[in-house]
Amino acid sequence: MAITLANYGKVIQKWLDQGFVVPSDVTSFRKHRRSGLPVFLRGFLERVFDPTSGVLFEHPDIEAIYAIRQLTLSFSKIALPREDPKGSAHAVVSPRRERRAMSEYVKCEQEIRRNDSLLDEAYMADFQRVGNLLFGDLLDIVAREVHWCRTVPKHGPGAVADRLSSNAKYNLRTWTTRLESVFPAREHLIVNDRFNDLDETLTLLEPGAEMPVRVITVPKTLKTPRIIAIEPACMQYAQQSLMRVIVDVVKEDDFLSHIVGFDDQEPNRQMASRGSLSGDLATLDLSEASDRVSNQHVRALLSGVPDLLQAVDACRSRKADVPGHGIIRLAKFASMGSALCFPFEAMVFTTLCFLGIERELNTPLTHDSVLQFRDSVRVFGDDIIVPRDYVLSVVNELHLFGYVVNDGKSFWTGRFRESCGREYFEGQDVSIVKVNEVLPTQRQDATGIIASVSLRNRLYWAGLWKSAAFMDDYLGNLLLEFPNVAPTSPVLGRESALGYQFQRLDPNYHSPLVRGYRVVAKSPFDQLDGAGALLKCLLRKPWFGFGQWPEPYLGASFGDANVDNEHLERSGRPEHVGIKLGYGSPF
Repeated sequence: MAITLANYGKVIQKWLDQGFVVPSDVTSFRKHRRSGLPVFLRGFLERVFDPTSGVLFEHPDIEAIYAIRQLTLSFSKIALPREDPKGSAHAVVSPRRERRAMSEYVKCEQEIRRNDSLLDEAYMADFQRVGNLLFGDLLDIVAREVHWCRTVPKHGPGAVADRLSSNAKYNLRTWTTRLESVFPAREHLIVNDRFNDLDETLTLLEPGAEMPVRVITVPKTLKTPRIIAIEPACMQYAQQSLMRVIVDVVKEDDFLSHIVGFDDQEPNRQMASRGSLSGDLATLDLSEASDRVSNQHVRALLSGVPDLLQAVDACRSRKADVPGHGIIRLAKFASMGSALCFPFEAMVFTTLCFLGIERELNTPLTHDSVLQFRDSVRVFGDDIIVPRDYVLSVVNELHLFGYVVNDGKSFWTGRFRESCGREYFEGQDVSIVKVNEVLPTQRQDATGIIASVSLRNRLYWAGLWKSAAFMDDYLGNLLLEFPNVAPTSPVLGRESALGYQFQRLDPNYHSPLVRGYRVVAKSPFDQLDGAGALLKCLLRKPWFGFGQWPEPYLGASFGDANVDNEHLERSGRPEHVGIKLGYGSPF
């Protein structure tokens, strides 16, 4: 169900795009003797494809397309639990698939080096020119912010290669000589000279002694895990400062904000819907996109701003510790896990899209000619949308620079389009509900309960009434308390177009209350005091450099109720998640 059936669903998507059935694409299912269509789901397929010729109907049954996708792809992203030797259950892929993923990571490095050596210098010069046309002004602004030390660093709650706890990062005293040349430790690790203990405590690492990123796998699908790299704390700290400025500048630019997205997927989805209806837009997806961005491509992009190039290079990790392969030197710019990975891959892919457009036009792009594509080109990570008339040239350019277009998730010939997790056919949304976790069998399985409640509500809003009713019965028997709540309620319950229910009024505020389970997830105990605590508080406060407020205060006033008042005692991602029965707001 998670692999074979999901592959069947992906093949049908391919048929929808190309407009006809290729029976040899499906090897796991028996074919009908006369029509050649797979026997499994043949009734649905014959409402979409002509049973005699296998050609897509001019007006196929949209509901049948949706049903086929829902039945075949529901379990494509499910995480199956497996008991480890210590007795805990967690979602993992098989060790064999994990080893293969690590080997593919190393192979990808070799391919990047080979592609760099084969790429003609003239193509790289064109890449620099188009990149400067698109992002020259942006990079100049970022370089100016770095020069005047107006970037604000940030520690995140995630893991770091140093294995420091969340709050311990604010007492960081390990820096590199490369960082010191651009981001002086005195300016980033201490509040002011009154708390200066760097002379006695700072460890400056030479390039050869720098800590490598730690490569790990996280669940993606049962077939293929996702590879990420855990960065050293000092590198991540500096990367965040650059990332925040880049994102802010893009958002404020009237043109770039239309063609590059960092946090809003909706424009991509709307364009994919439009492309499925008119056929004038193509949607592309890249395989191993982050791991294939060459450092040489980023250096070429930054060649016109040497100061920014030095800053980006200073906070880029050069080595990786790959399980089973040891420490290797990286040819890629960065893996997922680096704060700069997402913005720079977007800039590289956008540049290549316009380079492909330029090749098709057979004339150099200018500022005015680029502006006409503001509503027909958009890049969100590795989800790319380009005009269909230029798609072959864009695909060729991506291949030329060493990137792999995922044929199974790229569409431009038919009426099917997919971008940022949503699928469309002839302008109709045929996106499906996917099962992420196995249904829980006991109330103590908090993660399973939370995932199942989410599944029930997604089924309900998708109009899959009988499936939602099944989940109502299943969860109602398991939880005993499973009330109707609004989508914004902290109580785990059934969302309904009929509204929420309540059982009593709060004795102090006279607001409605309902009895149900709430998620309990406490950050681990991680006490911070002294200069490190002061540094954390000041970094969390409003700042007045380029752009907006730091994320903890985005859209809020200082002292807002949502601010975590225990952040100096507890910090980091919760180690355990539980559910607790009690009364809470139904909205």
